[in-house]
Amino acid sequence: MFPESSDKSSTTTTINSVEQPAVTCSNCQACCCRLEVMLITETGVPKVYIAKDNWGGEVMRRLDDGWCAALDRDTMMCSIYELRPLICREFEMAEYECVSEREAFGI
Repeated sequence: MFPESSDKSSTTTTINSVEQPAVTCSNCQACCCRLEVMLITETGVPKVYIAKDNWGGEVMRRLDDGWCAALDRDTMMCSIYELRPLICREFEMAEYECVSEREAFGI
């Protein structure tokens, strides 16, 4: 989902005293693509990927199984990466929120 742009040189991460492989593009599993993403700035997200929430706000459309509609299921990468919402841009791979979501999904 994210190109290899930042140096994540460590090969393992310690979570709850257990060493686990570091999160990289090759083992990401795109857990963040199951979260609700509010569109709070204009990034050019194509209309086909936008839905309205219960309060009338714009959010990324999700499929019936809960995954973001912009996720390419073959590669598990964002199909609109250059146009992704601000929240997606700020969600950093291997940081606390990422690791928490991975744990929540048993990864």
